Amino acid sequence: MKWNARGLWVPTCYTKPMITSERQYPIRRPFAAAGAGTAVALLGGLIGLGGAEFRLPLLIAVFALYPHRAIRINLLISLATLAMSALARLSFVDATSVTDYKVEIGGMLAGGIIAAWLGAGYLSRIPKSKIMGVIAVLLIGTAGLLAVETTISGAAWTLLDQDSAWRMPAAVVAGLLVGTMSSLLGVAGGEFIIPILIFVFGADIRTAGTASVLISLPIVFTGVARHWVTGHYRSQTMLTYLVLPMCVGSFVGAMIGGYLAAWTSADALRLVLGAILAVSAIKLRTKSGAVVTD
Repeated sequence: MKWNARGLWVPTCYTKPMITSERQYPIRRPFAAAGAGTAVALLGGLIGLGGAEFRLPLLIAVFALYPHRAIRINLLISLATLAMSALARLSFVDATSVTDYKVEIGGMLAGGIIAAWLGAGYLSRIPKSKIMGVIAVLLIGTAGLLAVETTISGAAWTLLDQDSAWRMPAAVVAGLLVGTMSSLLGVAGGEFIIPILIFVFGADIRTAGTASVLISLPIVFTGVARHWVTGHYRSQTMLTYLVLPMCVGSFVGAMIGGYLAAWTSADALRLVLGAILAVSAIKLRTKSGAVVTD
């Protein structure tokens, strides 16, 4: 028991500054959610990514979600934006060499779907005291990857030859990595899939971009499906005031970003956004916890 802000003597359980019910979400800022979705997708579109890595810190720091729930919501929004991207990308399948990499795509799908299903179930087992550290490490790793991709941009080497017997096992392992990252960050994984296809399997950039969508969509859908059947998307207020407007904003931002990409130095922007992502990860790691809903 303790005094509340109105001077009333109430049980301690009623003084917690958080709401634990999956069905409640007190924040009503749909325009802010749409604006954040637009900004993140625009920046992601400029460098050829969906932007989910940058969306996750916003969901935690700005929209006050506990890390576990932020990851699940990030994954749901990633699925919606990825579906929109697929509609555009799949129209270019005939102009790519996707069929030449069906073995690699199949291997990454197999590993990714397994990891996404298991990872989505394992997420809730990670203690709240440790999940911020896990997120921070993975985001810093992603920031480092952006820097590496900038450094080796334009390189013309391939790790595995076309006739190598290691291509299928390597694809499965790569899929496991992508599925794990998708589950623990709520991302589509394009920032990992595209470099793997280019520098490990020798795909051209256009083929890698299209194949990335083909691989990411089932993986993200698997993670969302696992969270859905376990009842983690029950909050109608969250779907209405956060998820839906952020998805709409993401669609708009992705289109604008894709259009502006031709006039932007993607390599320089990658370094800047990578630095921002690293700083965001460090701030999340040291964040004391101004979150309101699990």
